[in-house]
Amino acid sequence: MNPASVGIVEPQSARFPEPLTLACGRVLEDYELVYETYGQLNARHSNAVLICHALSGHHHAAGYHSAGDRKPGWWDECIGPGKPIDTNHFFVVSLNNLGGCHGSTGPIAPNPETGQPWGPDFPSLRVRDWVHSQARLADHLGIDCWAAVIGGSLGGMQAMRWSLLYPQRLRHCVVIASAMRLSAQNIAFNEIARQAIQSDPGFADGHYLAQNTLPAQGLALARMVGHITYLSDGAMANKFGRDLRSGSLELGDEEAAEFQVQSYLRYQGSQFSGSFDANTYILMTRALDYFDLAREYGDDPVAAFREARCSFLVLSFSTDWRFSPRRSREIVDALIAADRPVTYAEIEADEGHDAFLLPIPRYLQLFSAYMQRVRDAC
Repeated sequence: MNPASVGIVEPQSARFPEPLTLACGRVLEDYELVYETYGQLNARHSNAVLICHALSGHHHAAGYHSAGDRKPGWWDECIGPGKPIDTNHFFVVSLNNLGGCHGSTGPIAPNPETGQPWGPDFPSLRVRDWVHSQARLADHLGIDCWAAVIGGSLGGMQAMRWSLLYPQRLRHCVVIASAMRLSAQNIAFNEIARQAIQSDPGFADGHYLAQNTLPAQGLALARMVGHITYLSDGAMANKFGRDLRSGSLELGDEEAAEFQVQSYLRYQGSQFSGSFDANTYILMTRALDYFDLAREYGDDPVAAFREARCSFLVLSFSTDWRFSPRRSREIVDALIAADRPVTYAEIEADEGHDAFLLPIPRYLQLFSAYMQRVRDAC
């Protein structure tokens, strides 16, 4: 096992019997959250770090579930001994959000009123609902204040909402490749993905589990659309170019040619449709669309961030066009105007939005340097 890995980890679960009133007005009478932890909680409970996952993430952020696993958790590049989120010093908590499809209560879980999967009847969620449920998880673990709440993309939105809803319960907020609200273009991409799912005959108005069908093709198309927006043009050119997987472009050859990028996208879509729930994808993309950090503060992000009491790290990537550096600079400008401590860096990287998941040296160096400050304050 790699010494920089947290090794073999086992998911845990916590059930919360207390009713949770959601932003939509409905109430979950009880719910379950699945999570993993890495590292050890210190005697003062002052070294805990919360990882908020992005759209298709979940609780398995680092390490392996068995010795035979080919791939580690989704953020293994950043979590582990000697890595930016150093498990020699931090107690790291990563969970599958409410509404997820990897063990936490969500559309595939049984509706207690019917005994059948919730499906499309599961309540709609907002980012604040995730934050409130995460706060209850913190209580369950005996954590009064996080050393840091960290997230990339949709996870960064959760981290920012944490700083406003529970300002006394985090000392640092790390926001990576995120935004205070989605652009119209981003909302449009999410709508195309949802339409791909909902137009699949197997979707059955969201009741596909009860009818023993699956909108596999629609979910695969949704993933393909999303995936190309997470990569930059340069990254795709470097990885695939116009290389062929089969066929020929020679004159006189009528056989259809297949480009490598076509094969790659179909593979990604197929893998995703076999591991993710379509109703969860719809629910989470809507929560992403609805997020607007400053809406209830008179649409004034400066007023919103005046609620915060923590320090901030904001990181962006030069070729990320889904969550561009401009969106991160808007966050930074609002934090400065609100007189909140903030560190910002735009990192030159060819990998687009997915850069926050990858071992880019400058990124890891900056992230590590900031987390050293967080560690020293513990």
